[in-house]
Parts: sequence; C-alpha cells; structure tokens
Amino acid sequence: MDIFLHVGAHRTATTSFQHYLQANAGLIEALGIRVWGPSQARNGLFSGIFPKFRSAPNPISVKRACGRVSLQLENLSYAGTSKLLISEENMIGSARHCVRNAMLYPAIGERMARFDEIFGHRLKRVMLTLRAPDMWWSSAIAYTVSRGHTVPDQAAFASIAASPRSWRDVITDLACALPDTEIQVSTFEEYAGRPDALFARITDEPAPPNTQTFWRNRTPDLPALRGLLAQYGKPQNALPLTTCGRWQPFNDAQTHAMRETYADDLFWLAAGADGLATLTVDPTRKRAGASQPPGELKKGHNNDSRQRKMA
Repeated sequence: MDIFLHVGAHRTATTSFQHYLQANAGLIEALGIRVWGPSQARNGLFSGIFPKFRSAPNPISVKRACGRVSLQLENLSYAGTSKLLISEENMIGSARHCVRNAMLYPAIGERMARFDEIFGHRLKRVMLTLRAPDMWWSSAIAYTVSRGHTVPDQAAFASIAASPRSWRDVITDLACALPDTEIQVSTFEEYAGRPDALFARITDEPAPPNTQTFWRNRTPDLPALRGLLAQYGKPQNALPLTTCGRWQPFNDAQTHAMRETYADDLFWLAAGADGLATLTVDPTRKRAGASQPPGELKKGHNNDSRQRKMA
C-alpha cells in the first residue's frame, strides 16, 4: 500500500481540499484510495509524538504511536486499500508557531522525520503547497489574530519580511528529513480552487469532478477582524483605518522584497531544486506557445526602410 501525504502548507486552500475529499469520499474509495483527514489525524492517532512544553519525547509514547499507526495501516491493507492519502497541515507545524518565530516552519525537518519513523519509513510521496510569502504571511497573521492572539507590532512585521528563511529552506529541510520519499511542490496560485487537479497530481489517479465551490476557512477581512477583536476585548488600533478589504500588514518595500524572494524560489524549483523536489505543473492548463504566431516579426515601422538618396 502506497502512502501519500498532503501537508499543506496552512493558508493554501488546504481546508477546501479536505472538504473536497470528504464530499467525494465514495468515489475516491471506489478507486481503492482511503483518506485520512484532520478528523482522523487529530483523534489521538499521533498522540505522544510531540510532547508538550518542548520536553523530550517519551520513547514509550512514541512506540505506542508507532503501534497504533501500524495497526491501522495493516487493517487498510487487509481490506484491499491500494493507496492511503493523508491530508493534515499540522504535521509540519502551525501558523501560530510561524508567526511567533517570524519564520516559515522552523521545525518542519524534525517533525517530518518523526512522522517518517511513525509510518515505518513507508512514505511514497509528500505534497507541499506554497504561496507568495506576502499573501501567506498576511493570511497567517490574520488567522492567528482571529483566534484571539495579539496583533503583532511593526517590529514583528519587519522581522518577518526580513527573515532569510524562504520556501526553499522549508523544502530543503523537508527533503533532508525524508531522503527516501518523493517531494512534490505545488503552488496556491495554480491549484487554489482546483482540488480535483491537486488530487490527481498527488495520487496519480483520475480525480472525481469538482462539482462544488469549496472555499473554506477563508481569511477574515478587516471588518471581521475588528469584530473578533472586540469580542475578545482586545484593542483594534493596531489595524489600519481602512474600513473594508483585506488586511495587508506589510509596506510596499517589504512586499516587493518578499515577492522577489518567492520568484527566486520558484526559479530554483523550475531548475530542478538541486534534485530535492519536483515542481508540479498541470498539463491541462493553457500556456503561451513556444514561438510567436505567424505574421510580421519585425519591430517598428517601415517609413524609413527605403534606401535614402540625395536630392
């Protein structure tokens, strides 16, 4: 039985993808694929892998977790399941942890190495979805604020924007933690709103048609954030005075720098990512042709094309 992991990242339409899987559970099972989502992954299955208060893991707890997972995998295999797809973004960390540390998933390597052990080093493929960092961070910050956390100050925003850790570092840590697992990388910009295409890329199976609009756990806008802060009894003066729209906590210079870093990361991926990961490209998307269309290929006008002669 092949095991596939979809690990988010957070704020990349992960919840929408999970609702698509749930809505098409019958069709997916008909393909011989079983799905574990957050309801299975967060129901004690991995309990004890990551102890609280940053203490060292208890070997007995880890051994028990390995036993629970092994038993579940054996039952699925006995039932004739050919592929298991696990979609759980919290495997790589949390958005709150990223915001607190002002960097992208600082513990992804350690966490995924632990999960690799739990699954008996049987992971076939991991799919990680990226998003432009200025948009990802604004969404992650708004999400944490909507859950009752304090609005970061300008110094925190500057620290996030200046962080040298990019998606390239996240991918490198992931690949180092899973040396025998295929790492695929997709982008929010290409696959958001297209969970069927993402499913096909992860599993190499024909996807059930996406007949619904899945847009779950969307980023709260400024009015919604103000209302939530008021409910929590927290000040709203840290939010901009704009009355509507999306909250963008970064200035133009910070946004430009983050987008430039993202462009560098995508270029690195397109160039092969040093053999660590593969950037997924949807072959069904229409792209520009390799050459110019037929017609005049010269630039400019022909006004001065005639040979000049003295009068």
